[in-house]
Amino acid sequence: MVIRASDDGSRRSGGKPKYRLIDLFSGAGGFTLGFTRTGRFEPVFSNDFNAWAARTYDTNFGEHCRVGDINSILEDPKSRIPAADIVIGGPPCQGFSLLNKNKARDPRRQLWRAYMEVVRRAKPAAWVMENVPELLKSDEFVDIAREAKRLGYTYTAAVLNAADYGVPQRRRRAFIVAVREGDPRLPKPTHRSPALTEDIFARNLPPWRSVGDAICDLPEPVGTEIRRNEPPPLDLHFGRTPTAKSLERYRCIPEGGNRVDLQERRPDILPDCWKDKKGGTDLFGRLWWDRPAFTIRTEFFKPEKGRYLHPRQHRPITHREAARLMSFPDDFTFLGTKIEVARQIGNAVPPLLAQCIAKTVLQHLDAARNSGVKHRREHPATQSPTQQAASISRERNVRVSKSCASASSLPRS
Repeated sequence: MVIRASDDGSRRSGGKPKYRLIDLFSGAGGFTLGFTRTGRFEPVFSNDFNAWAARTYDTNFGEHCRVGDINSILEDPKSRIPAADIVIGGPPCQGFSLLNKNKARDPRRQLWRAYMEVVRRAKPAAWVMENVPELLKSDEFVDIAREAKRLGYTYTAAVLNAADYGVPQRRRRAFIVAVREGDPRLPKPTHRSPALTEDIFARNLPPWRSVGDAICDLPEPVGTEIRRNEPPPLDLHFGRTPTAKSLERYRCIPEGGNRVDLQERRPDILPDCWKDKKGGTDLFGRLWWDRPAFTIRTEFFKPEKGRYLHPRQHRPITHREAARLMSFPDDFTFLGTKIEVARQIGNAVPPLLAQCIAKTVLQHLDAARNSGVKHRREHPATQSPTQQAASISRERNVRVSKSCASASSLPRS
């Protein structure tokens, strides 16, 4: 296994080395933020197709986010993927999302191949992939697992709920954690559902964080545009200009309610397209003050797209409120138009969840580094027969050497 963490004092945190990190399909950098907040990871390369997301990433982490199609970058003979200790990233989830009516033919379903090609080139000790839960039931997941094994990795995969890790949002996402040596692990929850009071393993954990916990200190929003001249959190705390009819509709929705309440209370102002609609009970929904939010997507400023009405005010949540519900700190800088910023927020991996994953991976990397593994190993799939033979010989010599040392330490009769 390759552990490249530098021993140079310039790349040490509290006397401990920092590990080199690559973030693919990085967006604004929520995944990277969670890892860097441990103080032990150093971003060295990232990529995203969206120029504004890349600018946001560079502003917060240093200018190494390359804009463009990852397949074109990998096909360019001048491109160089740096060596890294870990690769993280979430290939676009739209190809697997239940909201995508054409997902079976969506070319984005194959972007995991580019991700694994970066893994092959960077040769990290570990990698973490994020996506919607549907990934784990797909044929692509079978292919990912097969490729992970071919490259010499052992993996574990599960669907995690962000609320279980301190994020004030019930957001379920699939995570695959893979390592070159040892057993991969997923983080243990740090918070619990209030309903789990009788669970002996969970009852000592603090309850899920709520919408109120995240946004209670914010005043009413001002204006309808990003206010770059205002310091955070007020810069992104702006509203919209709803019509009189929209306001009437908002007032019909109680805390925790949805479009069904509108249909029952004021059928005269119910949109025609909702009159015979089945399912979709989060549409035009109002959040609960004392519960986590539901999944924050890229159009959270449109109540008709989900459960995005403020719990107590007759308006949709603001960009700042959405960022907080994703666990972004106020001092994280978002660049771009308000539409672009909304996309960056809704597409992100919640930083607090990412940080919990980072801590678990960090334990593995430190343990591997401290185990005394000094030499560099190539992926089995990329070794030549000569390299494989040399590697086997080295390992045999190490085992023989250890056996001799053990034998020499035995008492003589």
